[in-house]
Amino acid sequence: MAQAEIGLVGLAVMGENLALNMESKGFAVAVFNRTTEKTIKFAEGRAKGKNIIPAKTIEEFVGSLKKPRRVFLMVQAGEAVDSMISQIAPHLEKGDIIIDGGNSFFMDTERRSKELDAKGLLFIGTGVSGGEEGALHGPSMMPGGQREAYETLAPIFTKIAAQVDDGPCCTYIGPRGAGHYVKMVHNGIEYGDMQLIAEAYDILSNIGGLDPEDLHQVFSEWNKGELSSYLIEITAKIFAVKDPDTGKALVDIILDKAGQKGTGKWTSQNALDVGAPIPTINAAVEARILSAYKEERVAASKVIKGPKASKYKGGRDKLVKAVRSALYASKICSYAQGMALLRLASKEYGYGLNLKEIARIWKGGCIIRAVFLDKIRAAFERNPNLPNLLLDGEFLDAVQSRQDDWRFAVTTAVKHGVPTLGMSASLAYFDGYRRERLPANLIQAQRDFFGAHTYQRVDKEGTFHTQWQ
Repeated sequence: MAQAEIGLVGLAVMGENLALNMESKGFAVAVFNRTTEKTIKFAEGRAKGKNIIPAKTIEEFVGSLKKPRRVFLMVQAGEAVDSMISQIAPHLEKGDIIIDGGNSFFMDTERRSKELDAKGLLFIGTGVSGGEEGALHGPSMMPGGQREAYETLAPIFTKIAAQVDDGPCCTYIGPRGAGHYVKMVHNGIEYGDMQLIAEAYDILSNIGGLDPEDLHQVFSEWNKGELSSYLIEITAKIFAVKDPDTGKALVDIILDKAGQKGTGKWTSQNALDVGAPIPTINAAVEARILSAYKEERVAASKVIKGPKASKYKGGRDKLVKAVRSALYASKICSYAQGMALLRLASKEYGYGLNLKEIARIWKGGCIIRAVFLDKIRAAFERNPNLPNLLLDGEFLDAVQSRQDDWRFAVTTAVKHGVPTLGMSASLAYFDGYRRERLPANLIQAQRDFFGAHTYQRVDKEGTFHTQWQ
């Protein structure tokens, strides 16, 4: 019986595409799906004639794998992962490896890693970013777990990952839940990117009066410079698509209620746990939640009045330039928050994260891939202990040189009643981070007044309490 170098469980589109990707790189792949009909359909369809071995039972699936067995799970995060592990683990032997490639919460990965380690099994929790196309042609991969497990998987992972000028978009992230943690923060940064782009669109459309054809031209031009990225590229393409039913721009027909699967929310929650300020990412999560209140917003729009609707009269080119600068400066702040969160979490959880390598593997395959990431990689190459991107000379110059445009774009939005939760949060973060003194002294006085929580002084050491009345 032919044996496979790796087995994949879960044949939704992502799973199918990863299996086809691995097979195309020269690896024999065993596949199994809980629903046998799905396995058969894949084997007789997209996998026909390829070095892919379908299995109808778990016993047959495990039996078709070479030792040490490598089992790649592509099932829905949560209970489905635990269920599949409980079914497969009894058929494995010491030294075999289970890989969870879903968007699992990193603390679940921590738990699973310890449980499987106690049974002599190795466990890798890997982030896989890039969507369906990335899975098929090369994703960004963020594997965490035992180093020995990664070394066994590296020949496969580094071949199926996206390839950029300085290597494959895959590297060993760190122990236990490190891989899924980094993927979680990646998704939080992705939320921020998408919100900032949406706000740029909102300003240019509702204040600047640009129609979808104009926006297609503007975003296509932006994609040639510093903002060049996958998200800017697809945004430009979105503006050019017409709705076949109405002939109107499809973007104008889509309901303004954004969905989310939870990874952005996890990033916000965990940032509070480790004490990392990430206001842009938080704003992006909150903006999606606010969008879901569609019925309430429609009702509120009839009774709550803001500034009188008007278009910007100062010239289109000035506004487009300002919004471009605001988008780039806000993006820098958003990434600065995400990378600072990774640095703090690395210490908190003992992950030993290499921020330069993380920026490098995000350069290709993943949703936030952008030329901008090479600048981040270079910043951490210059200073591996850099606490914040805003302290790197190149990024500091980029933000400071765009300050006037950035503030103009945000204040123009405020004047016209267009919400910019993300851009405003980025600007406030920048202003808060650069300030030597913040009004937290008053907060400490208030806390001491009502709760005797004490405070420190600027002129001498120690803690103090005042009888305020």
